[in-house]
Amino acid sequence: MAAVRLLLRFCVLLKYWTLTDATLAIVFSDPADVEVGGEKLLLCKDQDGKEGTITWFHNGEEVGEDNEHLVVRKIDETSSELSIKNAMLAQSGSYTCKCEYDSTEDKRSVEIFVYGPISFGQTETYHEFLKGSTAIIPCLASGEPAVEVRWYQSSKHLVTDGMRSTLVTESSALSCGKPRITILPDMSLQIANVQRDDRGLYTCNATIKGRPVFRVLDISVVIIIPPLVEIKVNKKSVKSGRDTTVSIFCAASGEPQPNISWAIPTSFDPERHKFNSDKSELTITSVKPEDRGEYVCTATNKIDEVNATAFLDVTEHPVVILSQAEVQVKPAEMVSVSCNISGYPVPTLKWIKKGSDGMTGLRSSGRIRVKGSNLIFDNVAPSDGGLYSCIANSSSGIQEEDFSLQTYPGKPTQVSVKGGAAAATFSLGLPVVDGGSPITNYILQWRQDAQQEWNETVVEATDPLVATPLLPYTKYSLRLAARNAVGAGEFSESCDVRTLGAREPDNPLLTDKGIMFEDNIARIPFKQLDTGGSPISLYMVRYKLSKNDEWKEKNLIPNTTEIYLHDLQYGSDYHLEIVAQNRNGPSRPTTLNFTVPQPSAATKPSLGKGGVVGIVMLIFLILLIAVDATCCYTNRCGMLMFLAVKLFGQKVPGLKSMEEGDGNGMTIDMKVDGLASPRGSIPKGQAQNGQPTGAQSEVTCDKAPLTKFEKEPANGDPTTDA
Repeated sequence: MAAVRLLLRFCVLLKYWTLTDATLAIVFSDPADVEVGGEKLLLCKDQDGKEGTITWFHNGEEVGEDNEHLVVRKIDETSSELSIKNAMLAQSGSYTCKCEYDSTEDKRSVEIFVYGPISFGQTETYHEFLKGSTAIIPCLASGEPAVEVRWYQSSKHLVTDGMRSTLVTESSALSCGKPRITILPDMSLQIANVQRDDRGLYTCNATIKGRPVFRVLDISVVIIIPPLVEIKVNKKSVKSGRDTTVSIFCAASGEPQPNISWAIPTSFDPERHKFNSDKSELTITSVKPEDRGEYVCTATNKIDEVNATAFLDVTEHPVVILSQAEVQVKPAEMVSVSCNISGYPVPTLKWIKKGSDGMTGLRSSGRIRVKGSNLIFDNVAPSDGGLYSCIANSSSGIQEEDFSLQTYPGKPTQVSVKGGAAAATFSLGLPVVDGGSPITNYILQWRQDAQQEWNETVVEATDPLVATPLLPYTKYSLRLAARNAVGAGEFSESCDVRTLGAREPDNPLLTDKGIMFEDNIARIPFKQLDTGGSPISLYMVRYKLSKNDEWKEKNLIPNTTEIYLHDLQYGSDYHLEIVAQNRNGPSRPTTLNFTVPQPSAATKPSLGKGGVVGIVMLIFLILLIAVDATCCYTNRCGMLMFLAVKLFGQKVPGLKSMEEGDGNGMTIDMKVDGLASPRGSIPKGQAQNGQPTGAQSEVTCDKAPLTKFEKEPANGDPTTDA
C-alpha cells in the first residue's frame, strides 16, 4: 500500500516537473504538512538534464546516510529523492536540494511542517444545563506544536474581542453588568444565566496554530426547565345531567416536555372521562353528582414534579319522589303520604295545599299535619280533598310534585226547592265541596210522606236540578246529594214543597256548543228540562237560510234528544227553531243560528271497502259476459246462445249466414283439425234420420256430439262433407 502511494506521488512530481521552466526544482505533493508518523517524498531534478552531484540539507545540515527518518536515494545523475519516514516533530523545517555542476552549483529549498494529530480526548458531546444556571462547555482539544480553538453556534462563528476572551455575538447580553458568554483560559465556553434560546448545537473548531490543519467536534446543549403547570379556571360549577359536559384544561410547560397525570375524586369511567392526546384536557360527559370534588393535574419531568388543583362543583336539581300520587278514601279514614327529596345543595322541604284561593302552608300540628317529610291526615273530611304539593327548594332550583286526596263530596247546604208544574227545581246557595274530585252528577230524591221509600233521579252536574215527573198539586219532601268518582256524599236536609198544575212545557234547551257536522249534515243536541207536568207529544223543528228563504219543517218523536239536518249548503248561515208540545199546548220556541263549514280534504267522499268489492265484482261480471259472448259467436255455445235459442226461439243474428243456406244450394266447406265437419253440425244433405235432404240442418251446441263422427261418410272423403 505504501508503494502505491509513493508511485502516485512520483507521478505527480513528474507532471509538475514537466510543466516548470526552472532548471533545478524540488517537487512534492501538497500539502507541505506531515502528521507525526507520516511520510513525505521530495524529488530534486535538473530539468535540463544537466548532470551533477545532488546533496540534501535539513535546516542547513547535510542529511547523512545513517538518518533513519530521512532517506536519500540517487535516481540518476540529474535527479535525487528524499523520503521523510515516520516523521517526528524534529523533521519540521527547511529542506534544501543542492546540485553541483562542473563549474557551477544551484539550490532549491522548501518548508515542511510536521504536526502532532489533533485530539478532543474525552470531551463530552452532550450537556444539559438548568435554566438560569452558568453553563461551562469544555473542549479538550490537543495537538502539536500548539492548538487554537474557535467556537461556533448553529454554524455561526463566535468571535472573541482579543482582549478579554469575550464572545461578541448578536445575543451577547450582559448578566449583572458582565458579558454573559465568554471563553475561559482552557478554551471552554461559559454561558452565564442560560436561557431556553441558548439550546442547540455548538461546534468546537481546533486548528494547529499557524497551519491549515483542523478538526471539529459538535456538542449538543440542552436547557432543562423545571415543569410549570396552570389550571386557568380553578373552580367550575355545573348542573348534573345527561346533556351536561364540562372540560378542565391544564397547561403544562418545561424542558423536556413534562408528562401530565390526573387525580380525580371518583373512579375513572372511560365512557365519561376522556383525555386529549397529551392529557392536558379532561372532558367529563353526562356529569353526575359523584363528579363533584378536586381535580389535581400533575406535571412531571426529570427535574421536578408540580401540580395544580381545580374544584368542580356539581349541583343537582332537586328531585321529589312521593310515596303515592293519588289516594281515594272514605270520610273519617286516616292517610299518610311521604315525600323523599334529594339534590345538591340539600334542598328544603315544604308541604302546601293548592286551592282556588291560592296556596296554603301546612303546619306540624292539627288534624292535617306535617311530620318530618310525611303529610298525615287524621279523620279525613270532604273539605280535606284537593291537591297538595311537596316542594323542594335549593339554590340549584325548585321542584314540586302534586298529591291528590279524593273523598266523598260534602253535604249540600243552603238548599232551596221551588215547586213547578208536576216538577220541583233545586237551587244551591253555596257550591258543594267536591271532596277533591269533580262532581259528576246529583242524586235527587223525593217522597210524599215519611213512610214511603225515596224515589230518585240522577242528573248531570251541568244540568238544571229538576225532579220530575211529579204529581200536580201534591206536597213532596225533597233532598239531594252530590256524587263524584269516589262515591256519593251525604244528603242535604229535606225540604217540603207543593207542585203546581199541568201546563205547556218549557222551551227546549238548545246550544251551538254541541253541534257536529259530517259533510253537509248537522247533528244538533237538545234537552227538555220541564215537560209542564204532561208527557211531550212531539217536537216541531223548522229551519231556513238566514236570508229570505222558505222554512223547511220536520217533526221529531217525544224521546228524541238530537236534531239531524241534511243537505245543507256549505258555508251558509242557517236559522233554526224548535218547539216542544204536550197536551196542554206548545212551548215558546227556542232559536239557534249556525254556519255550515266549508268541506275539507278530510271530509271528501272516499271509496270504502264495499265500493272496492263492488267494482271488482262488476269487472268480473263484464269479463264473464265478454267471454260468454265470444264463445257464442265463435263456437255457438254458452249462456247467451242458450238464452237466444231456448227463451226466444231465435238464432244469433250473426250466425244466420253460416247455419242456413241461401236457398241456391250454396255450401260452406270447413276443415278443423282433421275433422270432416264442424263440431255441432250434421253433414250437408243428410237428415237426422240419415236420409239426404239437400238442405243443411241446424244442430245447436247443446245437441251436438262432443267427439268426431264414429262413422266415415259414404264417399270416404271427410273433407267434402262440410
